[in-house]
Parts: sequence; structure tokens; C-alpha cells
Amino acid sequence: MNNQTFYYKQTRFKLLRTFCMVAQKENITHAAEALHISQPTVTLQIQALERELGEKLLERRGPNICLSPEGKILYQLVQPITAGIASLKETFHANLGKIEDGELSIAAGQSTSLYVLPKYLKEFTRLYPGIRVKLHNVTGKGGMKRLFSDEVDLAIGPLLQVPEGITYRPSHSFSSVLIAPKGHPLSKVESLTLEDISPYGLILPPHHLSTWRMIDTVFRQHNTPYKVAMEAGGWEIVKKYVEMDMGISIVTDVCLTGDENVEAIPVSNYFPSRSYGVIVRKGKFFTPQAKRFIEMFDESFFEDHHLE
Repeated sequence: MNNQTFYYKQTRFKLLRTFCMVAQKENITHAAEALHISQPTVTLQIQALERELGEKLLERRGPNICLSPEGKILYQLVQPITAGIASLKETFHANLGKIEDGELSIAAGQSTSLYVLPKYLKEFTRLYPGIRVKLHNVTGKGGMKRLFSDEVDLAIGPLLQVPEGITYRPSHSFSSVLIAPKGHPLSKVESLTLEDISPYGLILPPHHLSTWRMIDTVFRQHNTPYKVAMEAGGWEIVKKYVEMDMGISIVTDVCLTGDENVEAIPVSNYFPSRSYGVIVRKGKFFTPQAKRFIEMFDESFFEDHHLE
């Protein structure tokens, strides 16, 4: 083996690591900053990898970089390898039963962060106090972007449509309820119907959110009109204004603590329950920290060997 070949094999991991970082950051400058190397070095390493493989791996789109079709295939192949090598020490210690430090990065929407995750994160940090937890408060699209770019280990939340390249395992289900001020006339109605709800103004989340679309769809399917009294973002805000008798609303019961001054009326015969679960990129390498949290949140997640 000549010296040049030996040297290249010694540096191959660096080239693949740089390639993965560029793919994740979609920007040469940001990749260089993350790797603490210069921009020309990043460019030279990508060019060396392209020469060896004989394929163009990146395409420039304005100021940003994206993967070519060939680059996407390479990324799917090498990302778990580079991630595995980068976390070798933590994985080794985990297999010895030791997880003392490291990082766990989770993407979640506001409602998931407020109502679903707290008890799991509290227990996780109790068991693994040395692990730094990063909780990214994101919308659905923001979470998907972070998953595909490997900025986060996983996402937790509901997912109505599963994009290609994503694995979603719903594991926690919560019912839909109508909330109204204490003593509201609807609380005295047996077998509540949409026609009963129709005359009262609803407090709904903004149009672009899935809850609004779900409520709109149900009323339309039953040819029943409805009125919107207010649009408000966040269940805590919605509950507050319902308590003030400014309208009624339809929420998922996970957001109810029992301390609210509202009537909670089941409407599951019209509105579906909402499921929450683990959302990951297919082919994702799971760090020991991520695996432990996923097993805590959904103990059967890894029973399907394809997810390992």
C-alpha cells in the first residue's frame, strides 16, 4: 500500500463527516463553523470525495447547498456510520450499563412540550442527570426539517400525514372534549350533537393548524354550520378565554389538569382522538441517550427490528 492510499484511508472518516455536516447545514460556511475548519478545507474535502466516487454529490441553489440524487444515497449510507463513530465512546459505555453524560435533542410542538413530555423528561433527567436535554419548540414543518437535517435525535407529537423517509409510531392517545364555562347550557344536554354546538361561538386555533382543519372538516361532513368567536394560539390561551365565557372550544383532554374552571363534555362520537408518538428519520442512528428516552416513552418502539 503506497503512502498516498494509506493517508487517504486515514482521512476518509473526516471526508465523510464533512460531507454529512454540509448535507445537514445546507451551507458550506455553517458546516465549516460547526467543524471548526476553514471553508476552503470543506470544499477541498467534498471535491476529494466526489473524485473518488466519480459522482457529483452536491448542487448549489442560490446561497445554499443541497444534495444531488447521488448525494442523497450516499448520505443515507454513511450518516449512521459517521454518527456511530462520533458517539462510539457513549455507545461503548452504554453497553457497559453506563450513561453518564452526552446530549439528547428533541423537537416538539407547544402542546406536546406542555402536556405530554414533562413527566417523561422529569424522569429521564432524574435517571440521567449528566445528559443535557435540548427541547426545540417547533411547528410540524420545522420539526420535519430538523429531523431530515439530523439537527435533532427525534421528534414527539401527532402526525396526520407521514412523509416519505419518516417513521412514526403513535403510542399515546387522548380524547377530544368540548370545553365550556361552568354552568353552560351545553353541560346539561344529554348526547351532545353538532346541532347543539352550532349556535355557540367557538374559540379555535389559527387556520393553518391541524386542529382547526379537523374541526372544520367534521362540521362540513355533517353539513352543520358553526361560528368562530375568536382565533387564539395555544390551549392555555383557549382555556383562559373559555373560562371568561368568551366562547366554547374543542380540545384534546391531555391539556386539562382538572384545575380549570370549565365544563369538559365528551365529543368523541364526532371528533377523533389524537395520538402522539415518536417520529424519527428512517435509517437514523440512535445515540444511547436517544434510545433510552425512546424506550422510556414507548417501550415497544424497538420491537420492530427494522427500527434498530
